[in-house]
Amino acid sequence: MCLAVPARVVEVLPEAMARIDAGGVLKDISVALVPEVAAGDYVIVHVGHALGRLDAEEAQHTLDLIAEMAAAGEACDER
Repeated sequence: MCLAVPARVVEVLPEAMARIDAGGVLKDISVALVPEVAAGDYVIVHVGHALGRLDAEEAQHTLDLIAEMAAAGEACDER
């Protein structure tokens, strides 16, 4: 299964790269596919590449769903 996750762009870097914040983890990714990206934007990230931009509301909704899945998994592990 492949999973792409939303992340906030912290800084646009040279050579089609950007630094993102993915749940408190900072990572440098390629933004070659999304050249119009700017600091503060949310992008959907898969395997170190931004695939597209998201609005903040959609990004938060997706992050909330991921958190719910993680919590459900932890509840199952406790049984």
